[in-house]
Amino acid sequence: MPFDAEPRNDWTLDQIEALFALPFPELMFRAATVHRANFDPSEVQLSQLLSIKTGGCAENCGYCSQSAHFKTGLKASKLMEAEAVIEQARAAKAGGAQRFCMGAAWREMKDRDMPRMAAMISGVKALGLETCATLGMLTADQAGALKDAGLDYYNHNLDTGPEYYDTVITTRTYQDRLDTLAVARDAGLSLCCGGIVGMGETRRDRAGLLQSVANLEVQPESIPINELVPIPGTPMQDAPPIAPLEFVRTIAVARIVCPRSMVRLSAGRETMSDELQALCFMAGANSIFVGGQLLTTANPEMDDDRRLMAELGLRPMTMAKEALTV
Repeated sequence: MPFDAEPRNDWTLDQIEALFALPFPELMFRAATVHRANFDPSEVQLSQLLSIKTGGCAENCGYCSQSAHFKTGLKASKLMEAEAVIEQARAAKAGGAQRFCMGAAWREMKDRDMPRMAAMISGVKALGLETCATLGMLTADQAGALKDAGLDYYNHNLDTGPEYYDTVITTRTYQDRLDTLAVARDAGLSLCCGGIVGMGETRRDRAGLLQSVANLEVQPESIPINELVPIPGTPMQDAPPIAPLEFVRTIAVARIVCPRSMVRLSAGRETMSDELQALCFMAGANSIFVGGQLLTTANPEMDDDRRLMAELGLRPMTMAKEALTV
């Protein structure tokens, strides 16, 4: 099985499953080899994510606390004012973040919200931070306006493999997601696209997710790998957790099939041991979300991340080096 350090978009499902099935030490070696060919393995990108519009979403994603379809006890809120978002971004930068991500619980972007979104994005960009947003489906004109405002990255996850997708969500198709990714890419935006594991899917479904991501015409610049955080009231509240080493395998395979992408260790870190996170970094993860909140779920506090990075000899990537001393 090849493990080239160059991106390719002709991966077959069988090839990716074969990577998953490698002996664990061999898989880790291959992933680490690819990682070192493209990145400094001692550097980790630090991003912070803010929910700028929470709850009341018309989608029925089975994992999500923000869906209007489920009774999770979450109170819906309106879109934040730009000044409040910029202030949060300023604090995030002071805490060490180099990328600031803004998430709105929408099915799709509305034109009426564009002026406020543009003000947020341009204000965050002016702080010297990379900008990222996840706002649901987009039109070409909206994507262009976001780019003009200074947006660097657009996040739109595929969630899971195409065969398992209808088990997770029925209000938006897999093709809808692929179309949104194409619209964002055509507008000149970099892509942040990954998914969630531990939703009851099979290994083949996880391979299908990574195949879909890797075989995009241009691979996403960022790939978030989330571990399901079960939310009471959602259909997936009782989903069996993914085995820790299977999660590490997912990180490693993502690194191999998308060699030049940032692989972000995302949701679920709050309950991960130091040892599990260390294995994920060894497997090629080189990005994390920092700050104590990740949309509506808990995330490790910055002090915990400083301690862990110091213990592992990791350092923030360039923009965050001065702000976060470890």
